[in-house]
Amino acid sequence: MLRSTRSTVAAWTLPVLLAFSTTTIALAQEPPAPRERVILVSAEGEASIAPDIAIVSFSVVRNSQTAQVAMDQNSQAMNAVMAALKSQGVEARDIQTSNFSIQPQYRHFQPKEDGTIDPPEVVGYEVTNTLMVKIRDIAKVGTILDRVVKLGVNQGGQIVFTNDDPEAAFTEARKQAVERAIAKARTLTEAAGVRLGQVIQIDENARPPMPPQPMSRMAMAKEAAFDAVPVAAGENTYAVRVDLTFALEQ
Repeated sequence: MLRSTRSTVAAWTLPVLLAFSTTTIALAQEPPAPRERVILVSAEGEASIAPDIAIVSFSVVRNSQTAQVAMDQNSQAMNAVMAALKSQGVEARDIQTSNFSIQPQYRHFQPKEDGTIDPPEVVGYEVTNTLMVKIRDIAKVGTILDRVVKLGVNQGGQIVFTNDDPEAAFTEARKQAVERAIAKARTLTEAAGVRLGQVIQIDENARPPMPPQPMSRMAMAKEAAFDAVPVAAGENTYAVRVDLTFALEQ
């Protein structure tokens, strides 16, 4: 009985193995799927518009032997600066404190004859209050800078000119980029002797204007007496890159 059972199992196993091997060979011999006939092109479009917002960063810095005196002097000057900003039409929502710090100032000693060095001694404190101001009237930038310097701002950073709503510029840049991509695709397919088909896919990468490199911290003289700081806003250029995938017709 045992011998008969083993023979039956062997008889069933052999056809299964043969069937599996035949299927594997058949799959291996199938030709690869034909490659999709497409062409991918890229192009960039640009549009320039005049900025309508200036973002200005400046600081009031005060030094004194005690932290309290330095902070009081700093607060007095900063209150005058903020009042001047509001008198020029800058709204409270466009004035933001971006940094406030109280730093001890040290006096360092030279090594003694035996090589030891006394620990640094605190000789005063420096208080820095930095504002980030959004000026929506570009024409007032020079006048505002002049006024805040006279009222106590003695350290400056950078000015960034931007746009409140650059969507119209991006739209123009997109149209230009797509037109250039289509023209490039037509030129390539005509040169290759093939026919250009429909657009299969469109990818976009929008790029805002590059901000200026931050300037190093520069001192502003308290006695500055400018009628108005000369400021040139120029233009902002918005760029859009598109990648278009076209089918190629037979």
